[in-house]
Formats: sequence, structure tokens, C-alpha cells
Amino acid sequence: MKNFSKNDNEFICENCNKLVPKLNYTSRDHCPYCLYSKHVDINPGDRQNTCLGLLKPIDIEKFKDTYKIIYQCEKCHQMHKNIIANDDSFERILDIMKNK
Repeated sequence: MKNFSKNDNEFICENCNKLVPKLNYTSRDHCPYCLYSKHVDINPGDRQNTCLGLLKPIDIEKFKDTYKIIYQCEKCHQMHKNIIANDDSFERILDIMKNK
């Protein structure tokens, strides 16, 4: 099992430039507006990855009773997955599912 470090800070999205608020129930790991993330973690919340590339959302997959966003790093091309957040853009999720 991966180590988890809670790290829930607001930030400016490097893809859409919007202010992303704290999630307040777990670590915020992606933008709820455009769904992009940043390749900053080795283990969830640790902010120890030196890649720092943008993680582009490329697909959505069913996971238990929710969904995961599948990312590909635009810098190192590594694949990564994150569970969707309660405030994620439903329209953006549908766009990703339609355009895969």
C-alpha cells in the first residue's frame, strides 16, 4: 500500500490558471475545472517528485463506487490515476470520456 500524506493546499492551476481551493476532506491533487494535475507526488501527498510535468487527463475509468481520472505526464509520459473529487467538473469528465 502506498504511503499517504495529507496535503490539501489551494493553488493556481498551471493549465487553466484558475485558483483551485482546498478540498477539505482529503488531499487536493488536481484542478476541478480542467482536471489537469501536476506530477509532484511519488506517494500520494508527499510532493517529492522532481518531474513537475503537467498531468493531462486522457481517460476516465470506473473504480468501485466512483471513478478515476487517468493521466499521462506531458514531460516524462508516465501514466498516473487519481480518484475524482466531489467538485470536479462533470462536463469536463464527460468530454474526456467522449474523446478517448
